[in-house]
Amino acid sequence: MTSLHHHRLHSGQQRSRSHAQPHQVIRRGILTSFNPGTYTANVLLVEATSAFLQGIPVACHLDGTSAQVNAMCAILFFDEQNYTDAVVLAVYPNGAQGVPFPAPGRVVLTTGTALFSGQFIASGSTATFTAVGGSVPGGALGIVFSANFTSSSAGSYIQIAPHGAANIGNYVAIGNLPAANAFLNGGGLVQLDSNGKIDIKANGGACTVSLYTQGYVI
Repeated sequence: MTSLHHHRLHSGQQRSRSHAQPHQVIRRGILTSFNPGTYTANVLLVEATSAFLQGIPVACHLDGTSAQVNAMCAILFFDEQNYTDAVVLAVYPNGAQGVPFPAPGRVVLTTGTALFSGQFIASGSTATFTAVGGSVPGGALGIVFSANFTSSSAGSYIQIAPHGAANIGNYVAIGNLPAANAFLNGGGLVQLDSNGKIDIKANGGACTVSLYTQGYVI
């Protein structure tokens, strides 16, 4: 009786397993390539270094800035027995490897806010302003801005750059002023330095400048 009872229990277990849902599991891997055209990746499994998986779908919140070669990744297998039924959920640094540079960012739009208004900058001079605070949080990489200026000198213009930039001419310029005492408007994106500061330089004449933020990159 005991032997028969165990046999029947075992058979019942087998039948239960045959009707069980596929077992999901998350494994660690190393990203060896990312294809943005198909949004797939090739991955080397950490737990089984001989298992090289090709064409695994990648979660759409990842992109080429984060899906770095040699980065670690987390792979969800919807069926542990079917390695083609999977998705790369996340990537993260593998020591010093797989760290995006420069750091990726996303744009956040905010209500327009005056950073400063009617700031006088002498001709050829550079003024420094702190952009973080208020609607722009610390750690922001850049700002979405609009700016305007006026000058008594026709042909004047302003340059805007992250504070301490080696060449301010490599960044944003607004101008040249078409006529003396006219106003000129412009806007765009500009990087911040590590302390959240920007420089503005007046060229061709003294300029009175106003700048407004409408968002930031973080």
